[in-house]
Amino acid sequence: MRVLTRTALFIVPPGTGLWVPAHAPHVTRMPAGLSMRALFLREDAARAGPGRVTVVAVSALLRELIIASCAEPVTWEEEGPVSHLVALALHEIGRAATRPVSVPACNDPRLKRVTEILLANPADARGLEAFAALAGASPRTLARLFRRETGMSFQSWRRQLRLTEALALLSQGTPPVRAAAAVGYRSSPAFGAAFRTAFGLTPGQSRLGDQA
Repeated sequence: MRVLTRTALFIVPPGTGLWVPAHAPHVTRMPAGLSMRALFLREDAARAGPGRVTVVAVSALLRELIIASCAEPVTWEEEGPVSHLVALALHEIGRAATRPVSVPACNDPRLKRVTEILLANPADARGLEAFAALAGASPRTLARLFRRETGMSFQSWRRQLRLTEALALLSQGTPPVRAAAAVGYRSSPAFGAAFRTAFGLTPGQSRLGDQA
């Protein structure tokens, strides 16, 4: 699942969930056949989670608590047995580890031309000069825009996108070699090293599911 906010694009692979604070506009895109469940929290209960949009790890326990909560009626007795289910779910949400699976969004029209191409095909190997020509800007201007809007260089932004998309592929069972090639890495060792730096685990480990 991919969720676009005003500030970033979030990749939400299996074994994770997206925490979205109230009043945070977002657009959700899901492939056919994917199912999801959502919990809507009251303001006081929402204090259990982070203050910004964040991808969090969903433990096996939290997964079952979410499924059980969604099976309950929309209205329920606050002093009834469901309250214990909800309390435990909030506890698990509060202790859930975060996952760095997002890339900063861009608002400048010139940057959008570039980022939309790369979002559609992370393996696109063209350099800054080629993309600058497509965007109608000089390479220096495009580099400056990337720094200003994302806080990252063009190369760093593209690397983060590639690794994030690779994680999504791996979580779906794609072999590491194929995932690396799909996002533009020609060298498996280079991909493995970059992946470990970004996520703290090897590509093979990320295929094992929830790491919480």
